[in-house]
Amino acid sequence: MRDFCDLEKKLEIVFKNKDLLTQAFIHRSYLNENPQVVLGNNERLEFLGDAVLELAATEFLYAKYPNESEGKMTSWRAALVNTKMISLAAAKIGFGDFLLLSKGEAREDGKSRQYILANTFEAFIGSLYLDQGYEPCRKFIDKYLLVFLDEIIKQELYKDAKSRFQEVAQEIVKVTPTYQVLDEQGPDHAKYFSVGVFLGRELVAKGGGYSKQEAEEETAKAALKAKGWV
Repeated sequence: MRDFCDLEKKLEIVFKNKDLLTQAFIHRSYLNENPQVVLGNNERLEFLGDAVLELAATEFLYAKYPNESEGKMTSWRAALVNTKMISLAAAKIGFGDFLLLSKGEAREDGKSRQYILANTFEAFIGSLYLDQGYEPCRKFIDKYLLVFLDEIIKQELYKDAKSRFQEVAQEIVKVTPTYQVLDEQGPDHAKYFSVGVFLGRELVAKGGGYSKQEAEEETAKAALKAKGWV
């Protein structure tokens, strides 16, 4: 097991229940190789943390931008809480040094590691919420994730490929794109989704990712290129 004292010092957060902190970093694969560990994996904590994260981001945007439309704030929030941005925040904190993974998962990098880091970030928020309540979670999210918002707005990172493809498709062919999961591969903790995007009955492009959100975004990028709408 990892010693999380260094992480607590770095974050200036001291957990009352150390087991909650540890569990936030336990990947399902780790328990397969370490059946003696009595703590569960971090998936339930991730579920809880995801909801707390969305609330904190929503609350922040609502207070900071009183004159912005619902649609614009929804786009900004989506850009803040997506896998790429959350995993970037987790990596900058150094969460990768504390992950509890199987030997096989520990060797993985790229998209798979990005997905694990994002899930761990959400699980950490879930554990912090159970240990200390909402306010410390809000401060943590504000300090380590919401700081990216200015850059997101400046670089228009909220204008994701999926939104662009929908706007152009509605304008040019008067059809709203639909996305369909074509295939799923891999274990539950690292499932890879293959997705197709359709304009009516026409399959425009395919893409994949370790979440449906990521797969749809990659598919939309491919569709923009396929149609020459880049």
